[in-house]
Amino acid sequence: MFNFIPSIDRYIFRLVVVPMLGVFALAASLLLLDKMLRLFDFVAIEGGPIGVVFKMLGALIPEYASLAIPLGLLLGVLLAFRKLATTSELDTMRAVGLSYWRLLRVPYAITLVLVAVNVALVFYVQPLSRYYYEQMEYELRSGALGASIKVGEFTTLADRMALRIEQSEDEGRRLIGIYARVSNDREQTLTISAQEGAFLATSDDPDTIILRLTEGTIIQDTGSETPRVLSFSRHDLPIDLPKIEEFRARGDASREYILPELLSIGWADKSSTKSERDASQATFNYRLVEVVMMLLMPLLAVALAIPPKRSTSALGVFVSIILVVAYHKVNQYGEDVATLGRIDPIVALWGPFFLFAALILWMYYRTAHVPGGQALGALETLFAKLSKKVSKLFARRKPPSLLADHSADQAAEKDSRLAPAE
Repeated sequence: MFNFIPSIDRYIFRLVVVPMLGVFALAASLLLLDKMLRLFDFVAIEGGPIGVVFKMLGALIPEYASLAIPLGLLLGVLLAFRKLATTSELDTMRAVGLSYWRLLRVPYAITLVLVAVNVALVFYVQPLSRYYYEQMEYELRSGALGASIKVGEFTTLADRMALRIEQSEDEGRRLIGIYARVSNDREQTLTISAQEGAFLATSDDPDTIILRLTEGTIIQDTGSETPRVLSFSRHDLPIDLPKIEEFRARGDASREYILPELLSIGWADKSSTKSERDASQATFNYRLVEVVMMLLMPLLAVALAIPPKRSTSALGVFVSIILVVAYHKVNQYGEDVATLGRIDPIVALWGPFFLFAALILWMYYRTAHVPGGQALGALETLFAKLSKKVSKLFARRKPPSLLADHSADQAAEKDSRLAPAE
């Protein structure tokens, strides 16, 4: 099926795709795990169902994917060319006339596909998923997801009932140790205690639920000296649910706008305020520079992938991660400043882009067109010197017993070489 593709391209494709997918999975997993711990704490505090945690994480996947895709592309190409360089395969390919630009044919084909995916994510999917995430967070805080009654604490419902539940089992379907104090319209107070209970929905009124109590006691305070005491084996207590306001419409923040909305508010809509135009233009330019920068990732990867001759230094891997993360943070800062209207979005976001692009092109030119050129030549030399000093420092700190044993072994080996043969 793929016989029309040269074997060298298929080989480079395999070298790039495997680490790229691994970086995708690793980066997305780390980001999701960090957020998962915070969401579990948040949902536990609000008393919500555990299932909402995974729904909220699913809504964050497009946002984290837009960060993991450029990093995965960079490290996938970098590790592929680093393997070619350390195994001398790159020298062989160069010797038979294959240029760096020819070897980058497959990485750039992969880049164009990932750019299209990232455009769909950052301009369409991510704004909608972010709004969905904010909506679930609001519903969790307001109690719309059933997260209103906390075990072991008094909860006020409809300003006329105080409810306390000692223990909850079977995911809230069985309540143990129930205490309630209810005030009615006739200024009478009911104090109710029950061994067990369960919440039941009603089909007649969606704003009312039934708390079915079993094996309990009702004390009715009628205003007289002797209250009325009733025992029951089962009692249904209606509870009015609090009114929950509807969540706001999408567009409270510019990051929730899709591409046509950003263009309309930022340039076409004359009725929008200056702050809205600044925020829309800043968000549009931020998303755009993040996507366009992906086109330079293969060049940066090649420039940082090739270590000095007779060296397996991995300094380029660390430098590449630092550069990409630092550039992303600079863009975030530029978007924030441009949103406030303190600087033009073109200057705040495209200025760092052109500086970073010029640095990448210079590094690639040094690697691909200067004989023996290294993009990180000075850093590699400094790193090698520091490594030698650190190794000598640790060698000096060996325990005296180990040094003595090592000296004794060397002396014994020397005597054995000097002894005459029998």
